[in-house]
Amino acid sequence: MHSETKLLVGSSVILSIAITALVVLPYLQEERRKPPSALRPYTDQQLRGRQVYIENGCIACHSQQPRTRAQAPDFERGWGRAPVAADYYYDKPILLGTMRTGPDLFNIGARQPSVDWHLGHLYQPRAYTAGSIMPAYPFLFERKAKAETGETLVNLPPAFAPKGEVVVAKPAAMDLVAYLLALDHTYALDDIPSLPVPAPTNPAPAPAPAGGV
Repeated sequence: MHSETKLLVGSSVILSIAITALVVLPYLQEERRKPPSALRPYTDQQLRGRQVYIENGCIACHSQQPRTRAQAPDFERGWGRAPVAADYYYDKPILLGTMRTGPDLFNIGARQPSVDWHLGHLYQPRAYTAGSIMPAYPFLFERKAKAETGETLVNLPPAFAPKGEVVVAKPAAMDLVAYLLALDHTYALDDIPSLPVPAPTNPAPAPAPAGGV
């Protein structure tokens, strides 16, 4: 019985240490982490749009994590610097993504700040990018004879506009565009540790031995 008691106490101590190391300490570290001063929390509309983004599987084709210059020319593509953990301070869950069937969206709000462009692109991607394989999202819009007061009209290129009708954005489309426009991480990383300098991909060869062969 004494041995069983010692085993039980020992197991409880080990479990407590494990919980502290794996749950409590990371939580406290997360609580102490601060966002860059220029990073703003999402508005209610942007959070609704983020949920539309999740529900429609946008993460399956778009990432939100530009890589360093040593890994890929993402910076040259205009996708911006590699992110740091603080960039995702308000993102729960973090929508990193792993596929790049479409471009990275970490800074899409800075690269493409036009509401009209985003609405039209969601309605019919091929009206803006020839050969795009992105699916259209017509269910986020409504076709009708005339737009009503307060509705947002989608200004499509003439070749893609429905004849005799107009296209108006539903609230979900406006929310999604608000979220996309919020994806702008072009601010300065003040109070954030400097980005690590990647190791050279082709290190210089070792010097030949003296008197060398």
